[in-house]
Amino acid sequence: MTRTALGTVVGLVLGLALAFGSFGQMLVVALFAAIGFVLAKVLEGEIDLSPYLTGRRDNR
Repeated sequence: MTRTALGTVVGLVLGLALAFGSFGQMLVVALFAAIGFVLAKVLEGEIDLSPYLTGRRDNR
């Protein structure tokens, strides 16, 4: 999916959330959209979280 199509779909979903709900509900939808986007990037290998998930190791 291209970035243009992804932006269109996200905009449509957020617009529907705002039209049929309140502003707070739209923010919840936007939060879950952002979480899903980051999770997809991690699963595709475009974002590497291993430095943040591994423990701190000192070489002394």
